[in-house]
Amino acid sequence: MAEPRLQTGGTKRLTIDHVGHRGDGVALTDSGNVHVPYALGGETVEIEPFDGHAGRARLLRIEAASPDRIAPFCSHFGACGGCAIQHWRPEAYRAWKRRIVIDTLAQARIDCDVDELIDAHGAGRRRITLHARSDGGKLRVGFAAPNSHAIVPIDACPVLDPALHGAIDAARELAVALKPANKPLDIQMTATRNGLDVDVRSSGQLPPALIATLSRLAEAHRLARLTRHGELVLMRAAPMIEIGAARLVLPPGSFLQATVAGEEALAALVAVHCGKARRIVDLFCGVGPFALRLAMRAPVAAFDSNAAAVTALQKAADTASRLKPIKAESRDLFRRPLMAQELRDIDAAIFDPPRQGAEAQSKQLAAGRIPVIVAVSCSAATFARDARILVDGGYSLEAVTPVDQFRHSAHVELVAKFVRRR
Repeated sequence: MAEPRLQTGGTKRLTIDHVGHRGDGVALTDSGNVHVPYALGGETVEIEPFDGHAGRARLLRIEAASPDRIAPFCSHFGACGGCAIQHWRPEAYRAWKRRIVIDTLAQARIDCDVDELIDAHGAGRRRITLHARSDGGKLRVGFAAPNSHAIVPIDACPVLDPALHGAIDAARELAVALKPANKPLDIQMTATRNGLDVDVRSSGQLPPALIATLSRLAEAHRLARLTRHGELVLMRAAPMIEIGAARLVLPPGSFLQATVAGEEALAALVAVHCGKARRIVDLFCGVGPFALRLAMRAPVAAFDSNAAAVTALQKAADTASRLKPIKAESRDLFRRPLMAQELRDIDAAIFDPPRQGAEAQSKQLAAGRIPVIVAVSCSAATFARDARILVDGGYSLEAVTPVDQFRHSAHVELVAKFVRRR
C-alpha cells in the first residue's frame, strides 16, 4: 500500500476498535482516539504517528487482519486519495455506511428508522477533477494524495463511467499544452451525450497559437467544449445531458450528481415522497434533476443561486414536450430564503442544498404549513441539524434512505420525508 514515507520517530502496536465516519480505523487509547487510515475493526496493527497530525497515524503493518479484509482492486489505492475504502468486504462496508446516518441522527436526538443503503454506483463516476503540476520539469497529472497537495500520477481509474474513457489521456495532453508551473492546474471533466465537457482552472491567458493547439486536441479527444474558468474557449458540440423527458445543455463547470444511477435513485425517492402533490417547489434546484422529472405530473417552481444553472433549466423546460409549467428563478436561498408566506400554497417542498445545509431555509419551512417536505442531503451532519429544526417546528421525520453513489468513500447521501403533524 503505497504512501509517502514520513520522517517520524517511534512505532506502536494498536488494536483497532471500529471504522470511523471518515473511513479510518479508530483505536481507543488512554491518551485519546487514534485514527489509522486503511485499518479495520478488530485488527492488530503497527503504526507510526503522522507529523503534525495529532491523533492520526500511518499504517505500517497488519499483524492480525480482520476476516472482513479483502484485496483492493486498484493499483493506486493507498497512494491516491480518491478512495478511502476498497479493502473491506462489501456487506460490512454497506452496514458501516448506513450506520453513519443512524449515528448522526441519534446524536441529534432524532428518532427514525433508516432504510437499507441503496447502491447507486451504477456505471461509475461521470465527472472528475484531475490536477496537473510540473515539479522540476516533470509533469504530473492525476489525483491528490491523502491529506496532501502532492499529485499522484494515474493512468487509469476503475471507478469511472466508461463515458469518461480517454479523459485522463486528454487531461494529460491539455496539461502539456498549458504548461502548469508551481500552481496546480485543475481540469474538470464531465461526460455528456456529445463528448467530454472540460473546464480548466488556474491556467494563464490563452494566446491565439495556444487556442489553435487546444482546438486540435479537442478534435483528437472528442471534447464537446473547453472553457477556462467558465469562459468559453472553444465548442465542437453543445454538451448535453438528458433529464427525464428534457435535454439540457450544461453550463460550464456545472454541478451534477456523481453518477447517473445516483441521480436516478435520488429522483425516484423524491418522486415517491412527493406523491400526488399538485404544487411543488424545488429549492436549491441546480440544473433541475428533480424539477424536470416532477414536471411530468405537476407544475414546479424552482430556485437556485446559480443563475447559469437556472437559465439552463428553464431553457430545457421550455423546449421539452409533455411537461407541466416550470418557473425557474435565480435566488440566494442562504441570504434570502423563501419565506413561510411565499410557500403557503405549496403541497410539497424539496430542498437539496450544498454540503453546508440549509439552516435559514429550514427555519422558514418549519414556520410554514407545507404538508410534505423532502430533504436531499450529501452531509448527514448538516441534514441532522436541519432536520432538528423541522422536527422542533412541528414535522415528523417519516423516512430516511441512505444512497451510496460515492462507493469506496466515506461520503453518503440521503433522502428524507417530513410530514406536518400539527
